[in-house]
Amino acid sequence: MPSKANLSGTTLPRRQLGKALRDARQARGMTLDQVAHDTENSRSTLSRVELGQYDKIKVREIEYLCRYYSLPDAQSQYLMSLASQANTKVWWQDYRHLLDPGFSTYLELESYANQFSFYQPLIIPGLLQTADYARAVQCLFAPEDSPVEVDQRVELRMQRSARLTRQHWPVRAEFLLHETIFHTIVGSGLTMAAQCRHIADMSTRENILVRFVPFSAGLPTGSAIPPFIVLEFPENEPSVVYTEAAIGSMTFEDEEDVKRFQALYGTLRHAAMEQQPSRDRIRKIARRYEQ
Repeated sequence: MPSKANLSGTTLPRRQLGKALRDARQARGMTLDQVAHDTENSRSTLSRVELGQYDKIKVREIEYLCRYYSLPDAQSQYLMSLASQANTKVWWQDYRHLLDPGFSTYLELESYANQFSFYQPLIIPGLLQTADYARAVQCLFAPEDSPVEVDQRVELRMQRSARLTRQHWPVRAEFLLHETIFHTIVGSGLTMAAQCRHIADMSTRENILVRFVPFSAGLPTGSAIPPFIVLEFPENEPSVVYTEAAIGSMTFEDEEDVKRFQALYGTLRHAAMEQQPSRDRIRKIARRYEQ
C-alpha cells in the first residue's frame, strides 16, 4: 500500500528548516540521541523539528543549533529566517473553523507551491470555480451551514483562486479536466454555461493550461484514477501529491509515490486534447447550456 505522508501541523518553512537541520546532523554522522545529549534538547523535540512538525520554534534555538553544527553564516541566517516564518499566521486563519484538518494541511502546501498539475474527473477544481458554482457546491456539501457560513466558504475559494490571476508572479497551473465534469450539472444550466466560459477564458492566460480529456479517450491508464494534484515548490523542495475524496484526503510525499502519480499524469496528459481544441470544446458545451 502506498505510504501516506504525515504533514499535519506542518508548513513549508518548517519542512525546509527541518530537512536542512537533519542534513547537517547526518553530514556529521550524529544521531538524534547524541545531539539531544550535547544540546540539552529532548530527542522528541529535535525529531519534531526535523520532521517540520514543531510549532514552537524559537529563532535563538535554531541559531544555537547552527553554531553547534558549525554551519556557514549565510546558511545560518537563511535557517533563522525560516524559523521566523514558521510561526507566521497563515492568511486563512480566520476560516479555520470551516476547514477539515486534512484540507487545512493542503492549504498550507498550496500557499507555498509555485506550480500545480491537476487531474480532475469529477468536479471543477476549486481554483477554477466561479462564485456561483462554488456556492452551489457548498450548499450541497454542507446543507446545514448558515448563509453566512456558505458566504465564507465561497469567499475562501475565491481568495485561493486569486493566485492564478495576481499581477506579480502568478502561480503556474495545468488542469486535465475529464469531459464528465462538464456534463455534471451543478446549480443550473446557466451556472454551468458561465462556469465553462470562465474556464475557457482562464485558459487564455500564459500561466494556465487547460486540457480536455474526452470520453473517446477511454481508460488511458487501464484503471479508474481518483482526482489528484501534484504540487511543486521553490528552493528544490520535493514535490507532493494530494488526493481528496468524500471520506478523507491523503498527502503523498514519498519520492516513489510521487513518481507513480507523475507517470499517471503523463499518461492522462497524452490522452487529452491540445489546448486550443480543448478551449473550443468547452465553449461549445457552454453554448449548449445557454440554449
